[in-house]
Amino acid sequence: MSSILRRDPKTVVPDLIDWFEAPFVTLRPYLAQPIRIEEYVEGGRYFVKAEIAGIDPEKDAEVTVGAGYLTIRAERHETVEATHRSEFRYGSFTRSLSLPADANPDDVTATYAHGILTVSIGMKTQKPESAKKVEIKAGT
Repeated sequence: MSSILRRDPKTVVPDLIDWFEAPFVTLRPYLAQPIRIEEYVEGGRYFVKAEIAGIDPEKDAEVTVGAGYLTIRAERHETVEATHRSEFRYGSFTRSLSLPADANPDDVTATYAHGILTVSIGMKTQKPESAKKVEIKAGT
């Protein structure tokens, strides 16, 4: 018969990884607070979905749209109840991305459900320009 080997879930290896990662968090901010996103165009609108679970969207999140960019800021607050292991990241985090050229910054909505922030941006309707014939002159 074989016996099942039980391991302590709090081993020294994860603690060493955290210890080695700590100095580099300030040098590489994307390690500190990543916001994972999905972006796509559907039905004449540009959508960005951001994974930011564990926040109160009315108090702890902000969406800013400027000329050609979208910025999502959020803050996750830590509550310590007892000594425990936590791999969650707390504090402020930001993600900025470029918008398509025809995005309309005056037509933006944002919703938050089940840890996903969805930003919807309307696209400017531009009528296609007709082709223009250019005269070619012979050079001398």
